[in-house]
Amino acid sequence: MKTKKRSQFRSVFKRLANNKMAMTGLYIIVILVIVAILAPYIIPYKYDQQDYNAILQPSSLKHLLGTDQLGRDIMSRLIYGTRLSLTIGVGTVLIGSIIGLAFGCIAGFYAGKVDNVIMRFLDIYQSVPAMVMAIALSALFGSGVNSTILALSITSAPAYARLIRASILQVRGMEYMDAAKVINASDLRILFKHTIPNAFSPMIVFITMFIGSNILVSASLSFVGLGVQPPLLEWGAMLSGGRELMRDYPTLVVYPGIMIMISVLSFNMFGDGLRDALDPRLKN
Repeated sequence: MKTKKRSQFRSVFKRLANNKMAMTGLYIIVILVIVAILAPYIIPYKYDQQDYNAILQPSSLKHLLGTDQLGRDIMSRLIYGTRLSLTIGVGTVLIGSIIGLAFGCIAGFYAGKVDNVIMRFLDIYQSVPAMVMAIALSALFGSGVNSTILALSITSAPAYARLIRASILQVRGMEYMDAAKVINASDLRILFKHTIPNAFSPMIVFITMFIGSNILVSASLSFVGLGVQPPLLEWGAMLSGGRELMRDYPTLVVYPGIMIMISVLSFNMFGDGLRDALDPRLKN
């Protein structure tokens, strides 16, 4: 059994390694993670260090990407902002997937009336546009990192629930599920030993791609003043801080926008490649 799992892992990894777009996305993700970890040690200036003699300066040898309206080095702020942006993206996915996994497993495993009640509740919940729900929850919980993660987690949980429910419904009729019931295995054992492991592959891809989406949505919340707020540093907060001067000094919003674009694109590229590697039939 272990040999079979190793063989499956190797085949998946081989297909993933042959996908240049996916590997490019993975390399960028690894670089972003390394930058986030080493940010305090590699930034040329403190991210909140102000130099009133160098306000709104263009790119130079001293400040490679220039300075903002308070004389702060933009490059240092971009590098340090990587930490919080990735933290929000990953944290939101972890909490949201756990919540969605709980509801989706109950709905898919027990089906019937339980499934009907949960899914009708999710239908009502998802009738509100996701961005509107995220704004409403952020306004309710207040600004800040923890509030942003919680708001985005609750907003995205129904999507995870629907996906894992659909996957579980596909494996409920398999022979190994019937065999587990015949030997009187408990529901928890069947669920965690047989059902979830065999239905979790689509979730892996979904989680990977949702990290990029959460980074984008968190930046949007910060931009409208409901997400991360100063003195905390995040790419969306940088966009919000430079929007009043973007016509005369576009670099204040261009550089954070590029970082958001790169991170979202890299996670999407890797997610697409991972999907094709886990199930090559989906490629065509």
